[in-house]
Amino acid sequence: MAIRVGVNGYGTIGKRVADAVAMQKDMKLVGVTAHSYSFNTEVAKQKGYKIFTVSDDNDLKSNGIKPDGNIKNLLEEVDLIVDATPRKIGKENIEKLYKLKKVKAIVQGGEKHEITGTSFVAQCNYNEALNKDYVRVVSCNTTALCRTLDAVNKKYGIASVHATMIRRGADPWDIYHGPINAIVPVLEMPSHHGPDVQSVLHKVEIFTSALSVPSTLMHLHTLTVDLKKKTTVNDVIETFKKSTRIRIVRNAEHLRSTAEIMEFARDMGRLRGDMPEICVWQEAIGITSNAHNKLLYMQAVHQESDVIPENVDCIRAMMGFKDARKSIEMTNKTFGIK
Repeated sequence: MAIRVGVNGYGTIGKRVADAVAMQKDMKLVGVTAHSYSFNTEVAKQKGYKIFTVSDDNDLKSNGIKPDGNIKNLLEEVDLIVDATPRKIGKENIEKLYKLKKVKAIVQGGEKHEITGTSFVAQCNYNEALNKDYVRVVSCNTTALCRTLDAVNKKYGIASVHATMIRRGADPWDIYHGPINAIVPVLEMPSHHGPDVQSVLHKVEIFTSALSVPSTLMHLHTLTVDLKKKTTVNDVIETFKKSTRIRIVRNAEHLRSTAEIMEFARDMGRLRGDMPEICVWQEAIGITSNAHNKLLYMQAVHQESDVIPENVDCIRAMMGFKDARKSIEMTNKTFGIK
């Protein structure tokens, strides 16, 4: 029997999760929620998704959408709900809705780890989410760090990590945030990303900093990793190539910027032009000459899509599907990830 899934919150993440769930052969998208009418709800209607309200439904009705019920009705029809609501609302929903309806729930990286006690990245700690009632899929930046650091840690061992997140100022559709003409440092040391990584990779010592720049396309990370074993640049390249949801990009392909990577994703015909893989520049991988156990590399992170495959795998884990590798393969196939 297909896993019955609902999506609460139909914005940047929610609409992508809904489409991803609808593509899975072992899942059924029961419906999505809408707070008010927008182009997002219009597209959901055109796709034939059932739409459930979380507030007054007059705005939807006046724009030609007849709701299929409210959020409580949706919860009565699902095995699991993916909560893609704004930060802090997921916590309230667990306490006020999901526990009362006895429905399993996934929340996103804007919530604190303590809300669920389990944070998730599929290739790193799939088994920790098995049969859990509540799990947090970590943020886009944390997902990216965990993917590449997990691959490095398994092959060479990590003594310590220093990473800087160069974050996009806003998503491409967002007309309300910035910066427009500034570089804004996060005045907190470490940034929250380091502790977040440790909620998944529990034994990795990591210190992070972050800043925001006037871009909407992707985040960019620079990492310095002290390894426990010596290696070479070529060996690291092969390690990343063999790891799931990591893509090596090269200067020879003229993929020298976040703009060109996103154009590449569009040209590949990816849904919405998304790039859920973490892109590591081959020419930006280095090993220090005086000690062959310090690794440096740069990676690009599409903040709108890299967590979407994780939500799909998390659904399976929470519903008791034990084969992590098989789940990742199934999900990757639907995304066109090789």
